[in-house]
Amino acid sequence: MFELTKKRRVSDEVKEIIPQPVIDGLWKTLKQMQADDLVVSPVIAFVFSDDYTEDTIYVMGLQNSGDVAKEYDLAYSGKKDFLGNGTIVIVKDKPKTISMSISAVNNQTKE
Repeated sequence: MFELTKKRRVSDEVKEIIPQPVIDGLWKTLKQMQADDLVVSPVIAFVFSDDYTEDTIYVMGLQNSGDVAKEYDLAYSGKKDFLGNGTIVIVKDKPKTISMSISAVNNQTKE
């Protein structure tokens, strides 16, 4: 599960909302989760916290409908205007790719 040699796909919607250094940080977090043997589900939701410092933001990695949850910090010192919107990024393990997209829950709140 989540073989990091698979092709990575990031949806255009993620690219529009989340800065590239943060996307890179999510990939690094996934790699660390894999190394720490913390991946238990083929779907991981990363929920952004409203808390941050000048050079750190925080995300909660959720698996199995929240049964497995752990907070991670990402080094990031750029604009933080994407925080505070309840954004959830979903990372899915597929047969040939690992994809990153915005949660359907976020899209429902826009309607």
